[in-house]
Amino acid sequence: MKKPIIIVNFKTYTNSSGTNAIRLAKICEKVSVETGTDIRVAVSAPDIYPVSRAVTIPVYAEHVDPYPPGRNTGSILIEIVKVDGATGTLLNHSEHKIPISQIAESVKRAANVSIATVVCAESPEEEESICPFKPEFIAIEPPELIGGNISVSTAHPELISRSVRTVKDKHNLKLLVGAGIHTSKDLHKAMELGADGILLSSAITLASDPEKVLKGLILH
Repeated sequence: MKKPIIIVNFKTYTNSSGTNAIRLAKICEKVSVETGTDIRVAVSAPDIYPVSRAVTIPVYAEHVDPYPPGRNTGSILIEIVKVDGATGTLLNHSEHKIPISQIAESVKRAANVSIATVVCAESPEEEESICPFKPEFIAIEPPELIGGNISVSTAHPELISRSVRTVKDKHNLKLLVGAGIHTSKDLHKAMELGADGILLSSAITLASDPEKVLKGLILH
C-alpha cells in the first residue's frame, strides 16, 4: 500500500486546543518522522501561530473566509493564517458548511497566496460541483458518519469508488476519505479503493494514547 496522506482535524476539543494543541501536534510530528508518513494537522485559528512554531509538519487552518482585508469583523482571513504559519486550510466541513460561491472564492484566493485547500463534500454530486474550482484535495465525508464508530470505508465503500471516478479519474484531483475512520482496516480499504489519504479527528483527538492509535493506523 502506498503511504497515505493523513490530516488530523483538531476541531475545538479541550484536549486538542491551546497548549494541548501543541502537545498533540508534536505527537503527530513524532509519528510522521518515525513512520515516514505525510501527517498534517488542522487547528483552530488561535492555535495556528503557536503550533506552526512548535512543529515542522504542515499546519492547516480549520476554516478561512473568502474576504479581503478590511471591514470584516470576526472573519478569518487567508492572508493572516498564512502569516501565522498555515500552509493549507479546510473548507466546507459538515460542521461549517459554506455556500458554493464562497467555496469558489476561497479556493481562488487561497491559491493566490499558495495556501492549499481541502474542500469537504457530503456526496459525489457535491464533489462534482466543487471539482471545477481545482482545490488540492476533496474530502468525501458523509455527515451521518462523522464522529461515529462506523467508517465510510465499511458503511459505504461504493461512495469512495464513485468519488474516485469523479475526483481523480475525471478531474485529476486528490481524494481524502473521512467520517468514522478509526482502524488500519478503514484506512487500508480507503486506499485500496483509490483514495490518496484520510481526514480524521475523534479517533486521535479523543484517544487516551493518540500516538499508539496513530501508529496503529499506519503500521498494522
